[in-house]
Amino acid sequence: MRSFRLQRSLQQRGSVIIVALWTITLMTILVTVIASQNRLSAQVAHFHQQGLAIWASEQAAVNRAEMDLMLEQMPLPAESEEFDSFSESMNAIGRIPRYQRHRGDSLELYYPQDPNIVVRIYDHAGKINMRQMSRARLRMMIEKKLGGPQEADQQQIDQLMDAWNDWLDLNDGPSPNGAEKDYYLSLPVPYAPRNGPIESVEEILSIRGFAEVFSDVNLEAAFTIYGEDELINLNVATIEAMRLIPGLEDELIADILEYRQEKDFQGNGDVAQLIPAENMTDVRQWLNSRKETRYYTIMVYPRPTTTGDHEDTANKENDKENNDVATEDRTTINDPLLAAYAETVYVPGFTERPQIMKINPYQKLPLTALPAEAEFAE
Repeated sequence: MRSFRLQRSLQQRGSVIIVALWTITLMTILVTVIASQNRLSAQVAHFHQQGLAIWASEQAAVNRAEMDLMLEQMPLPAESEEFDSFSESMNAIGRIPRYQRHRGDSLELYYPQDPNIVVRIYDHAGKINMRQMSRARLRMMIEKKLGGPQEADQQQIDQLMDAWNDWLDLNDGPSPNGAEKDYYLSLPVPYAPRNGPIESVEEILSIRGFAEVFSDVNLEAAFTIYGEDELINLNVATIEAMRLIPGLEDELIADILEYRQEKDFQGNGDVAQLIPAENMTDVRQWLNSRKETRYYTIMVYPRPTTTGDHEDTANKENDKENNDVATEDRTTINDPLLAAYAETVYVPGFTERPQIMKINPYQKLPLTALPAEAEFAE
């Protein structure tokens, strides 16, 4: 009997130990989970606070960039000692030569922004105006995109041109090779054609056949719908726009980028110094080196913290080094970031705040130099 009681007592003690061990294990797991959740909550709070700080810095930089554009509209004072001093100070921060501040170089603003924020401003005079483009220039651009006049399928181009006309015209009657309301409503995701001027550059991808041709193009960088002139100012032209101009090949674009680091193109005579006569015949139809618009896109984003060949330059000196690489090695350094906060504005003058035309929190960044796979003549 005593042996039985002893054995039972030992069993009870063993059960208590097991229960205690399980309790300790469960409590350890619970404490670990709670600690992890608290740590995660702290990290979320930290990143949220960091994100708000970056957002505030970006918005402040945009406001300063708007002031920058207003100051650019301000006439310089009459020549005097004060003028000389003012001119020198403006030159020191980049106002002269006039076009270098609005072609996408990383800027130090007149009212300096947070040093951790990169600011780039793009003049829409350097983009192809899809609202003002003539049929002839559109056809030339499509031909180049499809391989050139000799290789492009002319029947495909006819279909694209008629689809373009049908998208813009005011009626629902299709052209011989076009597409009208019946076609678009028959698609898996139906929609109606604009039957009027396009409202955004992305809209061209909705026109039958155009997505196949332009899906690899950064549309916001290459095109605009703002302004009254279809010609392009080469002083501020984006790389994406230049690559669509017939007669401009990558090697010539590299030469243009190098030239305009030092001075402005004053007219087609300056351009002809870089471009062979056979190419210039096509190129000159697209250019107006004195063209100005008051439409600009301001792009801001946090300065990348990584280092190496793909680090963002974030200042004009390093931007120039990037373009030197493009012209010497025929390769380039692209921004490691793909998108930025973008605000497109119209600047009526130096006494009124710019009017916001469009905001895109995640707009794709234009190229700062030719991509590494750019083709150059041997």
